[in-house]
Amino acid sequence: MTPSPTMLLLSVVRARAGDAAADWAGRAAATESVDAFCNAYTAAPKHVGRAPLALAESELSHLMAAAPDLRCDRWTVDDAARAVLLLSAAQRNDAKGAEAFVRLAIECYERGDAREQQSWLRAISLLPQPDRFTAVAVDACRTNIIPLFEAIACENPYPARHFPERQFNQLVLKALFNSIALARVVGLSTRVNPDLSRMARDYAAERRAAARPVPSDIAMAMIDDARQELTR
Repeated sequence: MTPSPTMLLLSVVRARAGDAAADWAGRAAATESVDAFCNAYTAAPKHVGRAPLALAESELSHLMAAAPDLRCDRWTVDDAARAVLLLSAAQRNDAKGAEAFVRLAIECYERGDAREQQSWLRAISLLPQPDRFTAVAVDACRTNIIPLFEAIACENPYPARHFPERQFNQLVLKALFNSIALARVVGLSTRVNPDLSRMARDYAAERRAAARPVPSDIAMAMIDDARQELTR
């Protein structure tokens, strides 16, 4: 039986930060107070540090089995600890009613600074019934803070799975505007559509008209006919 993402991430935290840090995460996840939970979420780096997660091959394979398409190669240990807190809170609060965890999770996000929100967005695809948080994720794409935008747009299966077409297209165009490699947008090939293709083609034309380079990977956002037109 494949261990849950919660248990896998907790074991990763233990391996990186030690037993005391993992025990802290377990205690913090059990708190019933919204204030105490949000404070613990903020305090995670003090207990587990901010080192790169750097998953071993075996850890990565186990996590991929439990959470397909999740990419943690840019995560830090505090990202993993915060994911443990959210997942544990989901298991506890959803038993009380579907809305209990939604309120807690959104409160945690809204109270957080950019770094804390980044951790939250990286973990969003792991949460039960993740479509409950689509509005928060879409709103996060409006940020001017590039690392925060990357947390939802890159190495994250959530947008391809849950964003409406218009919002997904806008995410891809914003990635292009900010010179973010489209290979980092998980599931892009499954969501390419005529409107996105037209937007990408128009963007390429604007770049050419301004004598500016066209992103080398822009064809990834286009359907086949538009790709052929791009090379003419």
